[in-house]
Formats: sequence, structure tokens, C-alpha cells
Amino acid sequence: MNIHKIYYLLFIVMLSCIGCEWQFLSPDEDGFVAVNRYDRVESLYLTTGDFSALQQMNTVYPTQTRTLIEDVLRIGKVDDQEINKKFLRFYQDSTLQALISEAELQYANMDDINQDLANAFKYLKEQIPTMEIPEIYAQIGSLDQSVIVGNNSIGICLDKYLGEDYPLYQKQEYGYTKEQLMMMNRQYVVPDCIGFYLLSLYPIPSDSIDSQFVRDIHIAKIQWIVNQATGKQAFDTQYTQLITRFMTKNKNLTVAELLKINNYSDFK
Repeated sequence: MNIHKIYYLLFIVMLSCIGCEWQFLSPDEDGFVAVNRYDRVESLYLTTGDFSALQQMNTVYPTQTRTLIEDVLRIGKVDDQEINKKFLRFYQDSTLQALISEAELQYANMDDINQDLANAFKYLKEQIPTMEIPEIYAQIGSLDQSVIVGNNSIGICLDKYLGEDYPLYQKQEYGYTKEQLMMMNRQYVVPDCIGFYLLSLYPIPSDSIDSQFVRDIHIAKIQWIVNQATGKQAFDTQYTQLITRFMTKNKNLTVAELLKINNYSDFK
């Protein structure tokens, strides 16, 4: 998991908005989770310059827009009088335009991801009853990071999940390793969302952050739980195998209790 950059961009999640195609959808009483398609209004503006799309970005999704412009792209402040032009100009690069088109093509339908997220969060809610289900939205960045975790919110950067064989990823200038490319696939969207969200709730102990073993084991705990939540072996390392052996020996230990363990001497 450490091959992805982790950004804890804390912000207040918008809880309500006007009715439109891209409005926020909170998990319903049946636990359904829907990825909010901020990427659609974003791509409409960036490919056509449509003013109504820009208005929706600023009125319906002000926090997401501010985060994208100021913290992800880092091209200026959202209240800069020239920022809309600067934002549009930034994405006129042919490479980024191709990236937008490919992301919208590959993720025209996200029903499978919605269902997998619903299943994963249902499992986590059963294991950790106090955990809140976050709002989740999709956006298109510029190959900066994969997942943005904020205040009970997860932002998925679709441009980092276009498939390991996507031609742009192969360019030497980006320097992606084989291991990184393997994780830049659709099947890692949900594991990354769950993993980064759990890591934001259960960070590496501050007093042990300099210990490589502690970091490895702590990340492995998160990855092991992701595997359980998704029902897939998304992560399989020597450290997740240590967690498997530990949990086999401690069958009565709950996921919530595992997450709270900060003494890692038992894992050696």
C-alpha cells in the first residue's frame, strides 16, 4: 500500500445540495453506497468550458473543487479572480484531455464499484459499529495521487486506475514500477478506498512511526482487514501472512480489537 501517496486533506463534507445529476447520495437504510460523480461535472467543464458545469462545481461541490484546485493540483487559490481560467488552461494539455476521456470511458458505469463498496462497508460496520460510513466521490486529477481521505470523505482519482497497460503509464518520465502498475487497475479502487480510510481512522502510532517493522505490521493489519472486507486477496505480503497467523491463533480477537493493538512484539 505504501506505493501510493497518502494525503490527509481534512475538510467539512457537504451534507446537502440542490437536486441535480451529480448530487451527493448518502448511504441509504439498506446500506447502499454510491460514488458521487463529481468527475462528470468536472470533465464537462474541462472539455467544453461549459459555464453551467463550472457553476455546479462552485455551488454544488465547493469543497471538492477547492480541494482539487488548492491541494491536489496546487495551481492557486479558489477565490483568485483568474483561477477558473487557470484551471481550464491547466487541463488543455493534450495528455490530460486524453486522460479525462479515458477515465470517463472506463468509468461510465461504476455499479460494480458501488456494490463492492457497499459490501465492504457493511462488513466493517458489523465489525466496528461506531465507524461512520464516509461520503465517496470520484474526480480526475493529474496523476498526482490515488485516493484523498478527508473528514468522513473519500475522493477517488480515476486517472490513477486506468489499467496497468494504459500507454501513458508506460512512459519513462513517470517512472512507475511494475508493482505500482499492477495496482493501477479498476480492481484496486475499492481496496484502496477502504485501506486509506481505515488508515486515516487508525494511523501508525506516533511514538513508533520511525520503526520500519511497526509501519509494516500496522499497514499489514489494515491490508488484512481490507482483504476480509472485500472478500478478495487484494494484498498478499509476508506481513499480511503474519497477521493471518496471528488471527488464526487468536480466533476470539475481533477486527476492532486488532485495530487497537499498538504493541507489535507479539507479531515478531
